[in-house]
Amino acid sequence: MSSSSTAPVTAGTLEVPDGRLHYEVRGQGPLVALVAAPMDADAFAPLADLLAAAHTVLTTDPRGIHRSVLHDPHQDSTPELRADDVSRLLAHLDAGPAAVLGSSGGAVTVLALARAHPEQVHTVVAHEPPLLGLLPERRELLAREDDMIATYLGGDRLGAGRRFLANANIQLPEEVVLGMFGGEPEPRAAADEHFQYVHMVRGTTRFRPDVAALRDGPTRVVVGLGETSTGQICDRTSRALAAALGTAPAMFPGGHLGFVEDPTAFATRLGEVLADH
Repeated sequence: MSSSSTAPVTAGTLEVPDGRLHYEVRGQGPLVALVAAPMDADAFAPLADLLAAAHTVLTTDPRGIHRSVLHDPHQDSTPELRADDVSRLLAHLDAGPAAVLGSSGGAVTVLALARAHPEQVHTVVAHEPPLLGLLPERRELLAREDDMIATYLGGDRLGAGRRFLANANIQLPEEVVLGMFGGEPEPRAAADEHFQYVHMVRGTTRFRPDVAALRDGPTRVVVGLGETSTGQICDRTSRALAAALGTAPAMFPGGHLGFVEDPTAFATRLGEVLADH
């Protein structure tokens, strides 16, 4: 696949009972939805452009993030609510059933979607879901997560970022850490970051998927895992979920953000996974 061309994008909004969702559509063909949390639709744009050569591709900002605005900005974002949003968007497009890729918190969203609305999705690829409840030391991990959030709310953005990386077992050069967390983000990014820490993280990492229903249901559930994520917390949670489902993880190029690092290689691998029924 070539990343030299950019597919035309149709942007729209969908009113939901408690807010307004921003979504984007590219291409023509079988429907593929790309779902992230907390990242917005922009993060998926290069991958979506590539997939649009053979698919209709849906991307969206998750509720409370960037252009998807909630009537009550203090409302928590749970995987169930985000799954309902994706369900409403799929029904709005009326082009399904769809294949759905979810990454990170979005992977948790699509697991909830497969459980609640299996008639809308024939394949779910959950790429590195941070399901801390599947790990034996979950109480310790969740306590450290609470400490991270408290650190952020105490005004120490850099300290919270360091705790996030430590909890995820991600090692980065000091200059990269300072570049990510050391300064003050611009207002929109700051608002998204605040919403993530305060209203999104806990509900996402504490979600307990209905493994039996996912394993026995009509939707094909694939657990995706980055080839370079070895030893990170999402490597462990992904392997735990795959083992509970009785499957092996599908390996993808790159790490936790492989679709950003090398969208061309990621798109090729995703095409292989979707074709492998």
